[in-house]
Amino acid sequence: MKNVKKALLGTALAGALVLGAGFGSYSWFTSEIQATGQLTTGTLEINNGNDIEENIVNYNGFAPSNLVFGDWLTIENTGSMDTNLEVQFSHELDQNVDISSFKVGYIAIKYTIQPSRDVLEATQLKLQDLFDGVTNEVETQAAIAEITNDAEIVSGFVEAPAFRAFSDGAVNTGGFLLGDGALSGSTNEFWQLDEAQYIDLNFGVKLDENAGNEYQGLAYSATLDVTAKQTDDGAEK
Repeated sequence: MKNVKKALLGTALAGALVLGAGFGSYSWFTSEIQATGQLTTGTLEINNGNDIEENIVNYNGFAPSNLVFGDWLTIENTGSMDTNLEVQFSHELDQNVDISSFKVGYIAIKYTIQPSRDVLEATQLKLQDLFDGVTNEVETQAAIAEITNDAEIVSGFVEAPAFRAFSDGAVNTGGFLLGDGALSGSTNEFWQLDEAQYIDLNFGVKLDENAGNEYQGLAYSATLDVTAKQTDDGAEK
């Protein structure tokens, strides 16, 4: 009888262990959430990375008192990011004579909707008035604003003293910054392009009527360098 009781007690304990194991296999209530994210980098690009094919100026047989206009040059923000532009105009003669006898004027129009060719030709005529001394820069810009309606305009002359800032003392070369790529300043604000905005830019060159025979047979060349940089404060180009 004692052996039977022990056997029954062992069976009961085993059952209790099995029952305890069964209860322990159930989980507590739970709740779960998660967050995900991704980003893509923007593109900083002007003119799809291609050089401008049009000419700043292109003329043969230039003479004192002549005024010649070049093609319209387009600078377009083709990237997905806003950009500040550093725009530098430079010019050079192939002989060692004073380049300040070449007077350079420009007009730039910033748009989101491209103007017609008639509008561009009309604004070029206003720049010609500026060369002829008919009006001043402020009046010229106001007149162009009436022609183009919803647009931003800058115009004026690239003065000889400013050219010499880049010339390293040479009289036959020079350069001038139209926009220096900075965030501040009213001039630089014009050269800030939002996505899908663009600037049409036109240059006129006039040789002083007092230029002497030393200006015969010269080759004049001009270059426009445009660099786009991020609009973030302190960003390096």
